[in-house]
Amino acid sequence: MATIYDVARIAGVSITTVSHVLNGTRRVSEETKNRVLKAIDQLGYQPSGLARALVRQESQTIALIVPDNANPFYAELARGIENHGFAAGFNVFLCNSDQDPVKERAYLNMLISKRVDGVIYMTGETRRGQLQPLLAHGIPVVTFGCDFSGIDAIIIDDVGGGCAATGHLLALGHRRIACIDGPDQETDRAGRVDGYLTALQMAGIAPDPALIVTGDWGCASGWRATEDLMKLPVPPTAIFACNDLMAIGAMSCLHEMGIDVPGRISIIGFDDITLARFCSPPLTTMATPMLEAGQRVCQMLLDRIGGHLGPERQQITVPVVLHIRQSTALLGRQGASQGVTGGMAEMPLRAG
Repeated sequence: MATIYDVARIAGVSITTVSHVLNGTRRVSEETKNRVLKAIDQLGYQPSGLARALVRQESQTIALIVPDNANPFYAELARGIENHGFAAGFNVFLCNSDQDPVKERAYLNMLISKRVDGVIYMTGETRRGQLQPLLAHGIPVVTFGCDFSGIDAIIIDDVGGGCAATGHLLALGHRRIACIDGPDQETDRAGRVDGYLTALQMAGIAPDPALIVTGDWGCASGWRATEDLMKLPVPPTAIFACNDLMAIGAMSCLHEMGIDVPGRISIIGFDDITLARFCSPPLTTMATPMLEAGQRVCQMLLDRIGGHLGPERQQITVPVVLHIRQSTALLGRQGASQGVTGGMAEMPLRAG
């Protein structure tokens, strides 16, 4: 394998000059630069990224930590981050924590040893203390979907989205509306339930604790939660699932039970993953602009890495949009969807 010493020997220059050509740290004459580049090409020399990171205190890499990269929500966000980072000249490490604090800590230690330039943190399973080693090493961190004091963040308008989702069902005449929440230990999306409760309160409806059930963000948990809801003495006429996967699981359960959606029960989700528009019936959902959100969180991190942000904490709230499809209908009107037939309506929801 060719080394920097080989390049210097073939080009007839010092290794310092080769380093200046590679890193752009000092002006080198065009003639000398061309000799170095010709030698690099002749030898097939590949500069060591780690060595350059040690010298320049930067690695041109950022990392993304997600709880479950099989979840389409995180996969679609990761695509936006990777595209934006790549266009800016950064490589992106994808770290899947599996919501395991031990695995996550191992990843964080690895990222410190690799001298990554920054980290995007997308899991609420662990708390701010988990990120302390990164901060102690001066590695910038931006969170997405979880809000930690003193750390830059991109926040989804969960409260507004939960309120709008429930408000949509209320406008269709539903009053007995269930909510499938995420795991009890997580707080990053608790705002969606808060929005649900707010909408009920605004409509003068007292929440029924039996109608608020817990899933784990996966399809199977949406199925199980819906099965429990349908065993109630008075089942719901509508279900708000706090993410699309649980909503799709709920629809699958109802289909297996022979219960028509939306004829007997309306279903609304949250996120607008790609699968939402292709399930049967297509899912009404609160949409997060995931590619755009991924680009925004990546740019915030790059701005922090580049020193373009002041010392104060940055926070951006991403608004969500109501996409009305065929999984919701007027109570008692099979196939109706608030006047929408065979298509999709979009209703912007402003943050706050």
